[in-house]
Amino acid sequence: MSATVTSAFRRSPALPRGFVREDDVYLLPAGLVAGEQAAAAVIGGHGWPIADGALAFTSAGLIWREGGEAWIALAPYAELVNWAEAEGEEMARHVGRTVRRIGGKRRPWAGLSLERPRIMGVVNATPDSFSDGGRNLVAQTAIANALAMVESGADIIDVGGESTRPGAQPVPVDEEINRVLPIITALAEWNVTVSIDTRHAPVMEAAMAAGAKIINDVTALEGAGAVQVAAKTGAAVIVMHMQGQPQTMQADPRYACAPLEVYDYLAARVAACEAGGISRERIMVDPGIGFGKNLSHNAQILATLPLLHGLGCPVLLAASRKTFVSQLSQGEPPTQRLPGTLAAHLAGLNAGVQALRVHDVAETVQALKVWRALSAAG
Repeated sequence: MSATVTSAFRRSPALPRGFVREDDVYLLPAGLVAGEQAAAAVIGGHGWPIADGALAFTSAGLIWREGGEAWIALAPYAELVNWAEAEGEEMARHVGRTVRRIGGKRRPWAGLSLERPRIMGVVNATPDSFSDGGRNLVAQTAIANALAMVESGADIIDVGGESTRPGAQPVPVDEEINRVLPIITALAEWNVTVSIDTRHAPVMEAAMAAGAKIINDVTALEGAGAVQVAAKTGAAVIVMHMQGQPQTMQADPRYACAPLEVYDYLAARVAACEAGGISRERIMVDPGIGFGKNLSHNAQILATLPLLHGLGCPVLLAASRKTFVSQLSQGEPPTQRLPGTLAAHLAGLNAGVQALRVHDVAETVQALKVWRALSAAG
């Protein structure tokens, strides 16, 4: 199977001089190092931490919009700082603010420290989810499968009662509640950290009352009453980017520059959440791999994941068993996409993401343990 992936940006050999507005400038952390190399880079002044963790970036892609196109120029960290100061006070302030957001410590989220990446196991109580539809439709089966994931190392269980796969049809709210509530109630009694995967405020409210701690919304709390419920309940939230609606989102997705449009949308939703009473430290962002995006868009976003650290929020990557894996390989069905999923998620860890949403918990936990050991040895 052939696959074509194109770059999101035009390359520039030099940083722009004197004609770019600060609002059009983005920073893509590059030259990432880990362990002792990261510490040495920060101490030596030629690098900056990512989320005050084990990774640091020693160079950056300065991205800007010009003539309807997105351009990128790579520069060492120190050169970037000097460039911003030379461009004037407003640019220096903008770049400094972005760098501080990239490097700022991520506070505990949903009661979980983000000192290490967290694993979110998927339990879809639906008959039609793209990968595990029907497997967890019976509550007792779903509970047993969820507890097995926790035993294997999952930090969070994400429970959903409505499929949002491409082409999926809406589910009545009452039916969605009836699917998820017995599972959430039982898991909460086992002190499991539960996330409710829903885009409907009444489901969010019922789930939180039953013991869920996280709202994971593919529509980034844009639905009626969603921000208000999240604010009132004190939930940790995951806001995701999606172009269009599940029924039609894969018909013909289009972007001028997918990574920047995803960034801008998430920045706007974070601001809307803050305005609605949800503090930034309660917000995690998800670029929405596979939601209104073709292969090229997904690849561009995955290749530029460190860009999202500029939002100052922890980042979730949910690439598990997604179609792009088979598009880059040999057309495998969802249950045969584990190796490609691990490759994508390890790339996400190398980009500094704080959480992975996965179907295959035990395998991902093993890969994460090896990755952490090798990163620390660096």
